[in-house]
Amino acid sequence: MDPVADMLTCVRNANLALKPEVVVRHSKLKENVARVLKQEGFIVGYQVSDEKLKKLQITLKIKDRKGVIEGIKKISKPGLRHYVGADEIPRVLGGLGIAIISTSRGVLTGQEARAQKLGGEVLAHVW
Repeated sequence: MDPVADMLTCVRNANLALKPEVVVRHSKLKENVARVLKQEGFIVGYQVSDEKLKKLQITLKIKDRKGVIEGIKKISKPGLRHYVGADEIPRVLGGLGIAIISTSRGVLTGQEARAQKLGGEVLAHVW
C-alpha cells in the first residue's frame, strides 16, 4: 500500500543479501528519494528505464563485503503521517545518518531542510 516503504524494504533486503542492484517500479517520489541517497553516498547511482512501464534501477554501494547502508527506517506511514517544523527536524544517530524529508521544495535531507528553514513530512531515516 505504501510504495516508498516497498522501495526502502527492497533496498534494505538487497543490501543485507549483498545484491548489487534493485529494480522497483518508478514514481517521481521514489526517484527523488534515490537522488537523495545518491547525493549522500549511500548508493552508487540510479537509472530510470524508458519502457512503457517505467522501472527504477538502484545500484547499491558495497564495501568490504558489507553494504554501506546500516539501516533504513520508514517514519511516516499511511496510517500515521509524521510532520515536523524546521526547528523540530530530527538528527539521526547524532548526525551520522540522514532524515529524508518531503518539503514544499522537493525531497531534501534533514540538514538541507533545516538550513532552508523548511518543515515537512519525515519519510525515512537512513544510517
